[in-house]
Amino acid sequence: MTERYQRRSALAHLGLEARASVVAGEGGVTLREAPMRGLLVLRGDGGGKAFRSEVTAVLGIEPVVEPLTAARRRDLSILWLGPDEWLVITPDRRRARIERMLRDALVGQHAAVTDVSHGRTVLVLSGPDVLAVLAKGCSLDLHPRMFGPGRCAQSRLAKCQALIHQTTDAPEFEIHVPRSFAQYAWMWLEDAGQEFDLRIAPAE
Repeated sequence: MTERYQRRSALAHLGLEARASVVAGEGGVTLREAPMRGLLVLRGDGGGKAFRSEVTAVLGIEPVVEPLTAARRRDLSILWLGPDEWLVITPDRRRARIERMLRDALVGQHAAVTDVSHGRTVLVLSGPDVLAVLAKGCSLDLHPRMFGPGRCAQSRLAKCQALIHQTTDAPEFEIHVPRSFAQYAWMWLEDAGQEFDLRIAPAE
């Protein structure tokens, strides 16, 4: 497991904070890198009462069972990845503690908790023209009649694997990509958004 002090953004060399500080105005699309978070892949029996009870006791959120959905409580989120797989998103400072608590709570069950925080980068794309940008490289139907806040799906964005999670009606999307593809995904989105007056925002 990578210690917090050792973690460094995969996009640090692009100088995004400096670029954001000189961009003025509101564009049709806003792009920023999300702060580092704890990302834990949770595997277990989603239909099992004991598994669901223990996870809920630790997170305060019951594992979602409806495909392609997500749930949130305060600063924790849980995203459905498959019938027996979820992604738990935590503040980075609480990552190790929550991982340990989940492992302890699930002792004796057919379950697993894997920290993938160091292997993912999360990009945030928002604005009135966000769907037009994503449509250039993603085959998912993200129209409000099919998608919406609290929905998530794994797909491809251009040539990289991506987990796309709509977080607000704005609309705003969080796009999880492998760390090794972070620069590619960022540059692709920046290029795709140019015709919509893309604005780079500082990480929040």
